[in-house]
Amino acid sequence: MIEQIIVVFHVLVALAIVGLILLQQGKGADAGASFGGGSSQTLFGASGGGNALTQATAILAAVFFATSFGLAVIAKQNAALPVNDLMSGLEASEQVDSEPAVDAAAQIQESFDDLPDFDIIAPADSDIINSIPE
Repeated sequence: MIEQIIVVFHVLVALAIVGLILLQQGKGADAGASFGGGSSQTLFGASGGGNALTQATAILAAVFFATSFGLAVIAKQNAALPVNDLMSGLEASEQVDSEPAVDAAAQIQESFDDLPDFDIIAPADSDIINSIPE
């Protein structure tokens, strides 16, 4: 339950970061330039609007990092199930046999032994060989 809440919050923070980054203007762009004023008459004051957007982006990036870290911890806890707990649910008939494993190399060799032998001999005076220009 908590994992789904964190994932939803994580996605919302990611979308907010993308939106804030797209709202920010380039280094030379001035927010007050569209209003016809100098830097003292800008929309966000003399410091400009980039400072507030930059701080909001930094805060959301920290929240994104925290949710990423939290999701990683939750995933590790879910994956850390002991093998004994997994095997305890199996009945005696479903458990792995204690017979020795068959050698894999021997099985591969047996499969090749079943193939027929082909003798491929290319004649020396073949048309293909004689047609190659010197």
